[in-house]
Amino acid sequence: MRTYFYILAGITSALIGWNLGQFFLTDLGWLKPVPEIILFPWIAISLAIGMVMNEIFLSNPTRPKLNLRILPLPLAIAFGLGLASGLVAGCISQIVLLPQVRIPSLLVRTVSWLLIGGSVGLAEGLTWRWHSIEAGDVKRFRQRFRTSIIAGCAAALAAAIVFELVRQLLGGLPEELRAIEDPVGFALLGAFLGLMFSRSTSPSYMAALRAGGGFEHTEIMEDSEPMPGSIAEIDRATLKFVSDGEATQIEEGLSIQLPAKGKITIGSANTQIRIPGIPDMVAALELQNREAVLKPHSDHYKKIAVNGEMLTSSKPVRLRHNYVLTFHVIDQETSNAKTLFRFVYYNRFLDPQA
Repeated sequence: MRTYFYILAGITSALIGWNLGQFFLTDLGWLKPVPEIILFPWIAISLAIGMVMNEIFLSNPTRPKLNLRILPLPLAIAFGLGLASGLVAGCISQIVLLPQVRIPSLLVRTVSWLLIGGSVGLAEGLTWRWHSIEAGDVKRFRQRFRTSIIAGCAAALAAAIVFELVRQLLGGLPEELRAIEDPVGFALLGAFLGLMFSRSTSPSYMAALRAGGGFEHTEIMEDSEPMPGSIAEIDRATLKFVSDGEATQIEEGLSIQLPAKGKITIGSANTQIRIPGIPDMVAALELQNREAVLKPHSDHYKKIAVNGEMLTSSKPVRLRHNYVLTFHVIDQETSNAKTLFRFVYYNRFLDPQA
């Protein structure tokens, strides 16, 4: 579904940009001798704004008012980058179309579309930091920024090559049909951009455990010290929270960011996720290729429930988005009299601000 939305957004944005350009060229009569200087900026602006808006609303569909509040700055950046790249692409096209310059149309189109695709990727990657708390991780932001630019350029290159091949195959079409080849070409560019961004910017590989019931704040007397092992915490050497990379204590509402690959142990002692009152080693999470498998300990699987149903064996359980994991305690004295602790497993962040 995410891919369909991205492709539809790309095609729609490209056609909106094309029609805006035609309005200024034909209805207002602006710069008719140099149409690319009008047409390319509007297409680049429309594609950049369309991709940025699509990413913001798809990543945070439950909070439209929040999306509208954070939109102005990302859209302003997208507009500026689209305008600049479109003007550059339009000027290049006009220069190479001069009689004195003989450059194949395929090369001209490829360079122009690369500039447009690169600017869309630049806008998507740069504005991501204003609508996702993940961008607070500098390494993650740089990775996403590079990926967006590469994806935009790759999509533009692929669209230009495919479009040129189709033009060669359909070269014998009537003149009235050839008149629509430009809007069809830009729609193809938008579709390729949408397809590429739906894959390259997908957050589905980002897995997390969101702390729920049982991790509520517990009042501790000022003159008393917490018992050893009575606080739920993570091993900072291998794990961190999405919203607070320095914290160690697990609290309700915090999301533990899981690695893309590896094994995470869960228990009350000498594990990476330590929860008071549960068995020393209750289960392990194995993460591989965007999948997570819960492997209960053979002696303690009866202390685990998945989506409210107690496990009846130590058979591995493949987790899916929104699965609820419940760990029941065996020692309420060390768990501050709590009887269970819950996590919600996420394999994508549909609400980055949560």
